[in-house]
Amino acid sequence: MSHMPSKSELSAWLSEQQGTPTLREIGRAFGIKGGAAKVDLKRLLSEMEAEGLFTRRKRRAVTGDLPPVTVLRVSGPDKDGDLLAEPADWQGKGAPPRIQILPGKDQPALGAGDRVLAKLLPAGSDGYHAHPIRKLQSGPATVLGIYRTGSEGGRIMPIDKGVDLEWMVSPADAKGARDGELVEAEQRGTRRMGLPQARILARLGDPSAPRAVSLIAIHQHGIPDRFPDEVIAEAEAAPEASAEGRTDLRALDLITIDPWDARDHDDAVYAEPDSDTTNPGGHVVWVAIADVAAYVTPGSELDREARKRGNSSYFPDRVVPMLPDRLSGDLCSLHEGVDRPVLSVRMVLDAQGNKRAHRFERAVMRSRASLSYEQAQAGFDGRFDDATEPLATMLGHLHAAWKATLIAREVRQPLNLDLPERQIILGEDGKVTSVAFKERLDAHKVIEEFMVMANVAAAETLIERRTPLLFRVHEEPTLEKINALREVALAAGLVLAKGQVLQTRHLNKLLDQAEGGEFDELINMATLRSMTQAYYGAENFGHFGLALRNYAHFTSPIRRYSDLIVHRALITAHRFGPNPKHDGLSDWDIENLAETATQISETERRSMTAERDTTDRYLAAFMADRIGATFSGRIAGVARFGLFVKLDETGADGLIPIRTLGNEFFRHDVEGQTLTGERSGQVLGLGQRVQVKLAEAEAMTGGLLLELLEVEGREIPRQPRGKAGRTLGRKTAATKAKRMKIRKKTERKRG
Repeated sequence: MSHMPSKSELSAWLSEQQGTPTLREIGRAFGIKGGAAKVDLKRLLSEMEAEGLFTRRKRRAVTGDLPPVTVLRVSGPDKDGDLLAEPADWQGKGAPPRIQILPGKDQPALGAGDRVLAKLLPAGSDGYHAHPIRKLQSGPATVLGIYRTGSEGGRIMPIDKGVDLEWMVSPADAKGARDGELVEAEQRGTRRMGLPQARILARLGDPSAPRAVSLIAIHQHGIPDRFPDEVIAEAEAAPEASAEGRTDLRALDLITIDPWDARDHDDAVYAEPDSDTTNPGGHVVWVAIADVAAYVTPGSELDREARKRGNSSYFPDRVVPMLPDRLSGDLCSLHEGVDRPVLSVRMVLDAQGNKRAHRFERAVMRSRASLSYEQAQAGFDGRFDDATEPLATMLGHLHAAWKATLIAREVRQPLNLDLPERQIILGEDGKVTSVAFKERLDAHKVIEEFMVMANVAAAETLIERRTPLLFRVHEEPTLEKINALREVALAAGLVLAKGQVLQTRHLNKLLDQAEGGEFDELINMATLRSMTQAYYGAENFGHFGLALRNYAHFTSPIRRYSDLIVHRALITAHRFGPNPKHDGLSDWDIENLAETATQISETERRSMTAERDTTDRYLAAFMADRIGATFSGRIAGVARFGLFVKLDETGADGLIPIRTLGNEFFRHDVEGQTLTGERSGQVLGLGQRVQVKLAEAEAMTGGLLLELLEVEGREIPRQPRGKAGRTLGRKTAATKAKRMKIRKKTERKRG
């Protein structure tokens, strides 16, 4: 056939077909081609449908069936390790059917949240088996925001900083949300005109409730904050590890040193002078780490959940732990006066703090004291309390061993950044009472130095024994970032040498030049920004920042999955009992090492972003009642849309929009990191001291908007627009910019 059928012809043909043919099948049967003919066919079918002669095919999802090829959203593995998914746009009644993904050998790994186009095959009572065709690049856009009810549904007001586009929600997609509630939603189909449509996925409650700030970040970044029942059950059923077959370290005065409010203690230290006469002035340092591998074994529910989380996440009002409290706060925590299983390393240092030798033991210990950093520091200074008095001698040995490492550190020259760390103090009502900068004590440095040394020992041992492990990798900065740092240094009147292979000692020399001066904090910040992001990898590329060839994380298995893998590797390498095949590296661990490295590197970045967003929101809430107040700060970033200023008082970052700088055009110099006014010639650049007024503080997004008042003690000129003035101003600004460029080139040649 090759003509438009009549109603009677089409009705007769349809009666001979099994099921309801699609528009394409009808068109093919009658040889109908071309857009106009298909429009006519659609019109004909609509008329027949109105007359009861034709019933359109319903979407299969409505009846509970799924099409043979569809888009799926990966939900993650179940308790048996099967990778499950659900339809990306399920519209059937009740819960969607079970769909197990069966990926091919050469197909990319899939994780929770990924979208995939897959071929579905019925699997009887097991639902469907899905064979991926290809992984789709991105899923529907998601939004976290405040729901506002309306006459025809509602709207979502996003809380993401810099996002002001509202989302429409139909009554059917509102999921019973109430006005003012915090909701999580995803895009619903596509829309050519008007606001995007969304459907609500979860209702998260009152956004203004106490301690809701971190909850927003947790949901916004997809951090798992509830343990499945089977994981809790496995943790609660775990018996205490036996001391049988372990080296007994209970006679040593091992102690833990942590923040005063720490609930888990995963590392302990001890030091004494080396009695070996061939090592005069030497030291012996023990580092004992909680033996988490004894409780979290490969393939267990605890293991799968820990790998999925990757690490613990820390917020001002809560911790989202990697492991349930039964382990992190009890069985694996090195509490004072309690026997605990550990993996320990005995390190021998010479008088200059160089590590001469080390050995690992699977042991049992009993902590003599759980000290805060402040208590330990007082002990180092000779001020003892009831807890530190009996440990006075050992604390002296520990401090002396650390002082020796400073000699070796000076030779090694790790990157010596000095950036203050903010601490947000919350009241009982969950609101910010103050923002302080943490004091950095020798006690902090003592623990950090010996943890780094233990991490190096773990990496060296596993390399020597040819055992697979996860390295902590920090690659050297890119040339572009170093050139940008050099520009910042030049603008501050400092020099970063060029024409040689960059080493940390070169950066330390720059930091030393800036120390104590007005550009001290700026150069530290710029140096930090020039660094690459550290990550975990199955291959070793060294650690640039620490100036180390071999480095792995070993000392925090309660809060980092990477450390747990290194513990298992040490158990396998040493064949530590009672059964290294049970709690050492599994075949699956080894085969999926690279994938695990990628997974936990991503979860680490996710936690860092969520923690930073939470801090921004708390700071914005803290400053919300100070609108109109003036603050001092320093320009910490330059963009084409404005300036970022770090405030001295709180360390908060605020934006000065370029539209508020005056009635003139500002040119953005990416290389020089400046904004230059076309008329006034005003140059605004990185590191300049400024006075600003707080214009807005939006607690829900964490955004601060500032108004620029002064630069380097001079008021900002705000000239009115004028044709003659604008022409003259452009020439003046161009001349000034040209002079600055010539001066920079001259200074580079001299350097």
